[in-house]
Amino acid sequence: MKPLVQHEGLAVPVAAANIDTDILVPKQYLKRVERTGLADYLFDRWRYLDRGNATDDPYVDCAARAADPEFALNKPQYAGASFLLARDNFGCGSSREQAVWALSQWGIRVVVAPSFGDIFFNNCFANGLLPVVLDAAAMDVLFSHSATPGYRLAVDLPAQELRDALGHRWSFDIEPFRKQCLLAGQDAIALTLEKAVAVASFEQQHWRQQPWLAAPVPRFGPS
Repeated sequence: MKPLVQHEGLAVPVAAANIDTDILVPKQYLKRVERTGLADYLFDRWRYLDRGNATDDPYVDCAARAADPEFALNKPQYAGASFLLARDNFGCGSSREQAVWALSQWGIRVVVAPSFGDIFFNNCFANGLLPVVLDAAAMDVLFSHSATPGYRLAVDLPAQELRDALGHRWSFDIEPFRKQCLLAGQDAIALTLEKAVAVASFEQQHWRQQPWLAAPVPRFGPS
């Protein structure tokens, strides 16, 4: 997982509340066996003028699909954006981790909203994406300025601060353990591997104390 300490980039606004995980990645793309390749399907129903999924094909080729020029992610002024601005309850709905994968693969590192779906919020931290909670008044300021081409934001995670070049600064809360994991770029696997020596020692002691658990399982019937 890539560490997040300080980050600066363009902000793209998606001014809708209650954006659920099926809007972020529609259900048919959950049939894919890969973790990669989901960026093309982020906001699938809103980014394209056609549905592109009449047969529920999880491998739709998006290169030939007509993009909706009015949707923010398709506008040239937001190309390469790494901050996503949203309204209340972003990421609500089903617990599909692919929603976070798609955002990350598209290039989003920070999502700013007044509130998030609980499971989506947890999945963000597990995948190195920072969800920042700001009140509605702060979001109004951000949305108003994001309409100006080139509007950029910067996040300072150690200071727990979001700011722009216009002099605005917003503080945000984050749980200390999650903050440290993002700073270090550590997911659950990396944290577990830090304890590899202790785990190996426990296993050795466990088998010594209960050797019968390691005995071969008897087979019944013809061999």
